[in-house]
Amino acid sequence: MHLVYPAVLAALLFCTGLYGVLARRNAILVLMSVELMLNAVNLNLVAFDVWLRDTLHAGQALTLFTIAIAAAEIGIGLAIVLLVYRNRGTADIDRLRDLHEDAPGPDAGHGDREEKAEAAA
Repeated sequence: MHLVYPAVLAALLFCTGLYGVLARRNAILVLMSVELMLNAVNLNLVAFDVWLRDTLHAGQALTLFTIAIAAAEIGIGLAIVLLVYRNRGTADIDRLRDLHEDAPGPDAGHGDREEKAEAAA
């Protein structure tokens, strides 16, 4: 079997997942896109393991580890999404701004310096 076929398929899967992460606004769809990217990585690991004819099958072992980590990640991610949906009523990523810091304006730092200079004088 040629290495090109699974590598191209993995690249297409990864690009589709990357587009989903960058373009989607729903948190569940973003998690699904991350899973698609991890599956592309798993496909590459197994394909290169078969191509290199590794006697230890390290690529397949790493794939099993990646699947276990992905299952834990999706479980915790879905729990967080459900809690956010219960508290906020939406799973839209753009509307979740509780931890967002407001950027200071262009004059934000200058007023403090002037007040300190007046207090010192």
